[in-house]
Amino acid sequence: MGVMRFIVDRPELLSDWPELQRGFLSGFDQSIWPTRVERFDSIVTCRRAISDSGRFQVAWPVAGFGRPMVSTASLPEREEPYVLAVELARGKIVQLRNQLAFWQWSGMQVPAEVAPLQRSAQRLLAQAVARQSDLAAASALAQQALEQAFQGADLLTRAYVRQRLGVRHAQYPQLPTVLGCSLGDTLLSDEQEQVFAGMFSGAGIPVQWRMIEPQEGEYHWDVSDHQVEWALRHRLLIRGGPLLDLGPGGLPAWLSNWSHDLWNLQSFVCDFVETALTRYLGKIRIWELAARANTGGALELPEDARLTLVAKILEAARRVDEDGQFLLRIDQPWGDYQVEGRHRLSPLQFADALLRAGISLAAINLEIAVGYHPTGSPSRDLLEFSRLIDTWSGLGIPLQVTLAFPSTTGPDPQLSLPSEVEPRSWREPVSELTQAKWLEEHMSLLLAKPGVVAVFWNHLSDSQPHRYPHAGLLTSDGRAKPALDSLRQLRAEHWPRP
Repeated sequence: MGVMRFIVDRPELLSDWPELQRGFLSGFDQSIWPTRVERFDSIVTCRRAISDSGRFQVAWPVAGFGRPMVSTASLPEREEPYVLAVELARGKIVQLRNQLAFWQWSGMQVPAEVAPLQRSAQRLLAQAVARQSDLAAASALAQQALEQAFQGADLLTRAYVRQRLGVRHAQYPQLPTVLGCSLGDTLLSDEQEQVFAGMFSGAGIPVQWRMIEPQEGEYHWDVSDHQVEWALRHRLLIRGGPLLDLGPGGLPAWLSNWSHDLWNLQSFVCDFVETALTRYLGKIRIWELAARANTGGALELPEDARLTLVAKILEAARRVDEDGQFLLRIDQPWGDYQVEGRHRLSPLQFADALLRAGISLAAINLEIAVGYHPTGSPSRDLLEFSRLIDTWSGLGIPLQVTLAFPSTTGPDPQLSLPSEVEPRSWREPVSELTQAKWLEEHMSLLLAKPGVVAVFWNHLSDSQPHRYPHAGLLTSDGRAKPALDSLRQLRAEHWPRP
């Protein structure tokens, strides 16, 4: 068994640090190894099955940025524990230096404020490394270096977004990126429909099997039929699905009788896909066939069975609509869930395995829900967010992105699956204003990426059943949140009306 140890100044910090237990080690290819994190006094011990060099990633307090995920550089195992603050600062500085070099090589004009922050961070890190015999002094210096590296990365990424948006607008007065939102599992009110039609150019219609056929052979198409006709009348780009949700609770309950009979399960699945596509043939041309196939959870299907199901439903969809555009939704795209040890493939490897097998996809939809546990992903800074999109763009197919971020904490009566908001994950405590700021920053970054062809918000109103707590743009009593104003400003800026 591989063991890597880290020492932390101020052991009392660890007692108020539940995120520590969700830290993990990852390899050079970004695959995450199942990791058991233990704490004794000031020593953090990471255990895994192999002894290769790796990066330790953990949610770490950074002044001005909350508790984002921070990664060390790649480290070999050794008997002596590493000083955790020093290695996290080193990892962030290396990341900043590499990204800065790449963007400069690409022709980006780097803000003058970035270089002093980078030099200062490197100088502080050098002092911290030289004083590691004094744990308190080394940790304090490293923490300052980490904070300055984060500030430099933030300035750099924001400058990248501004410049890339300027380039894109020189080509397109109105950006070609679709701005969309899910219509939800229930019908919107007249007022909500009016808000939706005035804000979005794309509509996600969740033609979900568990809602359409809750009992075997009994179909309920009323909600989907209404949503399709309404979206067509308002000339919205329609994305149907996901037809098959392979996450927990995503499939009809009656299918549990067939969970161990993959042959008959495939038959049921393909029959529903063909039925749904035939019903809306000529009306819905873009279909999200499957969601959460990479993480799973439905019927406890193993990874190879989920890969097989995705391949089979794509074949069935092609038989009905040869010209249809078919998508796959990937959730938790950083792959944090791999730490549980139930997945061989990272999210990127899962999608790549399908593409290498000859599965033709029109796009991949990345579901990025930040600030939720156990669903969703921990918070990361803008540079990490940008790097994620660039990594997935390397697959060579268009990306769609579905976003969610909470506006408050506490119970959510319309929640469809258990999930909690992590109130301290982002740089500001969770609130409606924080949600608006997060939406504006991250959606702007996505609009700057030419590989992203559509950005969808997870759901419009908290009055509808939903997967992520308090992520709607309208409260349960119909009041518009500040995030809706942020979205309205983005629309006016990037899709000005003639």
